[in-house]
Amino acid sequence: MASPTNREALRANGGRRSKKQWDPVGAGNYGGDAMRDFPERHSAYLSMRADARPDTRSPAAFLRWIVLSQRDVLGAALVVATAWMVPQTLGPWLLGKTIDAGIVPGDHAATTHWIAWLAVVTIVGAACGVLFHTLVVRSWLLALYGTTHLITNKTLQLGHVLPQRTPTGEVLSVSGSDGDQFGSFLEILIRAASQFVAYLVVAAIVLSTSMPLGLLLLLGAPLLVFAATPLLRPLERWQRIERSRNSDLTSQATDIVAGLRILRGVGGEATFGDNYARQSQRVRHAGVVAGVWQAVIDAVGVLLSGVLLVGLMYLGVREVAHGRLTIGQLIAFLGYGLFLVQPMRSFFELAHKTTRALVSARKTIAVLQQEPPWRAPDEPVRLDPTGDLVDEASGFCASGGRLTMLVCATTDDAAALADRLGRYLPGSTQEAVSEELPEELKGLAARAESSRRATARAERAVRDETVARRSWGVRLGDVDLSRADLGHLRETLLVSDTGAHLFAGTLQQAIDPHGALTREQAETALHAAAAEDVYDALPGGWQGVLEERARGLSGGQRQRLVLARALATDPPVLVLVEPTSAVDAHTEARIGVQLPVARRGRTTVVATTSPLLLRHADEVALVIAGRLVAAGTHEKLMSAQPRYRNIVLRDGESAQVQR
Repeated sequence: MASPTNREALRANGGRRSKKQWDPVGAGNYGGDAMRDFPERHSAYLSMRADARPDTRSPAAFLRWIVLSQRDVLGAALVVATAWMVPQTLGPWLLGKTIDAGIVPGDHAATTHWIAWLAVVTIVGAACGVLFHTLVVRSWLLALYGTTHLITNKTLQLGHVLPQRTPTGEVLSVSGSDGDQFGSFLEILIRAASQFVAYLVVAAIVLSTSMPLGLLLLLGAPLLVFAATPLLRPLERWQRIERSRNSDLTSQATDIVAGLRILRGVGGEATFGDNYARQSQRVRHAGVVAGVWQAVIDAVGVLLSGVLLVGLMYLGVREVAHGRLTIGQLIAFLGYGLFLVQPMRSFFELAHKTTRALVSARKTIAVLQQEPPWRAPDEPVRLDPTGDLVDEASGFCASGGRLTMLVCATTDDAAALADRLGRYLPGSTQEAVSEELPEELKGLAARAESSRRATARAERAVRDETVARRSWGVRLGDVDLSRADLGHLRETLLVSDTGAHLFAGTLQQAIDPHGALTREQAETALHAAAAEDVYDALPGGWQGVLEERARGLSGGQRQRLVLARALATDPPVLVLVEPTSAVDAHTEARIGVQLPVARRGRTTVVATTSPLLLRHADEVALVIAGRLVAAGTHEKLMSAQPRYRNIVLRDGESAQVQR
């Protein structure tokens, strides 16, 4: 290529900050601040204010909270919707007046007069309809993205605890589809309320015209709606099943995508694809059954509306025959009968969407009700980042300001100790409960599952209360980690393990997600992680775009970017878990030389069994079965500890075969 490489371009720039190569993260991506004011962000779960949190006592209470949180928008929408519907109720009355006062007697002036009024109310209704649509879309978006904000805030509050309690697919379904259900519920709520006002106006008009017809309208419509309510229970049940199965399907898709490379390596993509297809068919079946019940409810709504219309017209014709109604009034009643089909359908739709919203609310509050397993200390203590990092359970100690490497028999043991050092809860598994049971066992299974979940919640509450009250068992200096504020702890001590993710975005955003670094600082971190080749491979340098999870890069490149991000954060205390397990030997040797330089003077713990890294440690600790066995230099342990030698040499031999 004629053009220089990205690195050469950086050197040619003389170290100056180049906007083309290093933009402030996020600048120019959103079209200015004007695009960020809607919808407003929720502070729930990220602040100590209790009034900012939604009401999660029950699904109905949560829906009520959503309505009250939008009372300004919904109030304006209700006023406009009423102004949209009421003119429609005046239309049949004005048409009847036009016939009786103008057409029947042949009075052209009266005809023109009433037609003009009919045109005015039509124009007003049309204008209010446009404004109502604008407001109800705003309300829908507030509900949709507001739910996403709440789930995001709860995810940030719980952190690594949330995936241990709730499947990832469930969280994604709540954040997306359930928020949409809340928006749909608010739309039909306002529309049905405005049509109820219109229904009262119609009832008042017909009562003043004919008492029998007015009573038929006033009492018949609610009774017909009430008669169809038993159909809502099976609809709710199958919608709940569809919602649960769809959540499981989303979880399967997430797991398949995350492990696709491994599945292809072992030839398991067909098996998992068949499992996904079967689960997809279960979702389809539940959706079809729910759709059948929805169709039945819609058909009943049309049928009952037709029954009301037939009864209304029958009585109206009799009233005309007896001379108690005029032709114009009869035509007006016909118009009202046709008009009332719309409110009747809206009332049925309200019942249906309320049912769906309650199902979604039940799933949403199941996520939002979860609380962190620890409490903020009454009197937080500041941590001393220069002190020793000591784990009382194992006896492991990392001296302050030194590079300590941790050798364990298995990677899981190392990850568990690293989690404890960073005050992270250990992982846990959740039991999957199948819905494919014989009919006679479904009730028993449902009760058993409900009891199991209640017991699990109680046990978790006791466990979380114990975690919140007892000391953590890891000290930084003389302070147990439980006595420090969690936010302060996360700023002081960073754990970067093999499960760390890279998100879609530019290379700069991957290394410096907070936009706090200069270009020189980012280059230093990239160099320490031996990741310059990633910079060279991306068109655009720092502004080169990474795909989701950086899947366009090799495993070793992704791992080195994660390491570079951790080093760029420059925390006072850094814990790394197998940072070079996917890196070739030559690059790993470079990292072994550069890592101590990048972390000089700051406490660093590296869990690894690679001799290319261990030789550069100030001290190495051997932990087996959760207990410290020996500590010293790499050379000393190699000569004096057979178990240490076996672990390190086994890893070195397997690495040579792999590389």
